[in-house]
Amino acid sequence: MTSFELETVAFEDDIVASMERMHPRFEDWPVVYTIDNQRDVYVGESQHVAKRMRQHRANPAKQSLRRVRVIIDERFNKSVCLDLESTLIRWFSGDEQFMVMNRNDGIVNADYYRRDDYRQTFEDVFEALHAEGLFTRSIPEIENSDLFKLSPFKALNTDQAVAVEAILEGLREDLEVDRTSLSVVQGDPGTGKTIVGIYLTKLLRDIAEYETAEDLDPDSLFSEFFFEGSREHFQNLRIGLVVPQQSLRGSIGAVFTKTPALQSTPVLTAFDVGKSEGEWDVLIVDEAHRLNQYSAQAMGTQTKEFREITQRLFGEMDPTINQLDWIRAKAKHTVLLLDTAQSVRPSDIEPEVFDTIVSAARTDRRHYPLMSQMRVAGGNDYIDFVRRFLSDEQPTEVPDFGEYDFRIFDDFPAMVEAIQQRESEEGLSRLVAGYAWKWHSRKDKSKYDIEIDGLKFRWNQRQVDWINSPTSAQEVGSIHTVQGYDLNYAGVIFGQDLQRDPQTGKLFAVRKNYFDARGKNNNTLRNRPTTDEDLTRYIRNVYSVLMTRGIKGTYVYAPHLRTATSRLRPHVS
Repeated sequence: MTSFELETVAFEDDIVASMERMHPRFEDWPVVYTIDNQRDVYVGESQHVAKRMRQHRANPAKQSLRRVRVIIDERFNKSVCLDLESTLIRWFSGDEQFMVMNRNDGIVNADYYRRDDYRQTFEDVFEALHAEGLFTRSIPEIENSDLFKLSPFKALNTDQAVAVEAILEGLREDLEVDRTSLSVVQGDPGTGKTIVGIYLTKLLRDIAEYETAEDLDPDSLFSEFFFEGSREHFQNLRIGLVVPQQSLRGSIGAVFTKTPALQSTPVLTAFDVGKSEGEWDVLIVDEAHRLNQYSAQAMGTQTKEFREITQRLFGEMDPTINQLDWIRAKAKHTVLLLDTAQSVRPSDIEPEVFDTIVSAARTDRRHYPLMSQMRVAGGNDYIDFVRRFLSDEQPTEVPDFGEYDFRIFDDFPAMVEAIQQRESEEGLSRLVAGYAWKWHSRKDKSKYDIEIDGLKFRWNQRQVDWINSPTSAQEVGSIHTVQGYDLNYAGVIFGQDLQRDPQTGKLFAVRKNYFDARGKNNNTLRNRPTTDEDLTRYIRNVYSVLMTRGIKGTYVYAPHLRTATSRLRPHVS
């Protein structure tokens, strides 16, 4: 039975002026509301919605809005309203029908009494708004979209909020005295580094463009940065988000295009930064561990550009200079989002370089660790298990991960069937694999690449946004199309590129079975060979990334780690 009311009024001066008389809860009761027109939507919460509407009417940016919908429930309190507000903002941003006008001023993903009990009410509210045409998709469709998963309106957890607030405080101090800075946000897969980068980018834009004091909730986490005496330091800053990976960069760029405050903020490659004119005030670098050192690039022209950029920025072609050096030379303030355990190619900057960077950031108190697991429902226990599973001393049993669905399969067709079943039930369930099969279909679309037990698959036919492509459920994704993304379920196929010594249990790479040429080549430009130990580390990192994509579950087929997996109980249908 529905417990809430949905009241609709026109967003007009004479109507808003008399709202107190329209409903007893419009004057002194915690509510959530939406204001929209055919293109834009704003979501808010207030204890005094009638007074709040008069403030909104005074804001020139909201003059084009036409309709107010107020969600009233006798059980609502401030915490519930903040949660529903945040949830609706994220659903609207993932649905794509409206441009979401809200700022990022500090919604934190906080727990409260009987929070789970309110989830059904939130879904009922969604259905009521959907019936009135405010949504075009279902909740599962929205929550499976990149626009939702990469939304700048995510509610931050405590770790993320602490990092964002500390970065803002440090940046404000640096801007006041014209001092350069380097900050590092570091965390395991799934701790929300990308979300921090996107959120911080939008927050900086929101502070810079903020004008109307009456339109700010003084209780919001980051409200102090919007007030006079602080916000002027953030105005007129040249800000960019650097994303080394092509696929993730394209997805984030699409999100920025749909977000008014971010439409003028570029999503860049390191080459874009190096070739740009002038200085950047703030560069935020996602997946910084994928920045390159001097090495042969994917295209010969980029190898030439690498030398030219280094020469132009530093006056000489020093082969020890890397893309991070470019970024620091071009930006007054740099924020790195980093996990060196996700470095997967010899062209990536060496972990030792980042070790020095992290050590310096700790000394300067500019190092912000993210500890809470945001992606994988198995939590940090599962992340620890993945590390041990890919170590020289693999665990002998699978721990209890609660509702997280982890399975080891000896039967490949059974794993494929299970992933296909999850796809039909949940969506966003994909097969992924280590680079242990040649990519025949790249040149001949009629050929298959991966054949196991009579089943044939092609590698991903798209490089950008493969996960959401029409044929992705019938293909197998590589590390280069899934790193940085979320799946509901991942079916991870281990190939013969990584094996285990049956006597010692030690993992080792089999070079001839690894077909990512740029993943195993020597760096001849710096006279640095890719040793067997290096290759083992890269391939181990590849599988670690693949095993940490699944939000709800991970299925593993690893026959060539048979010595170890035989001690772990396989899934029995």
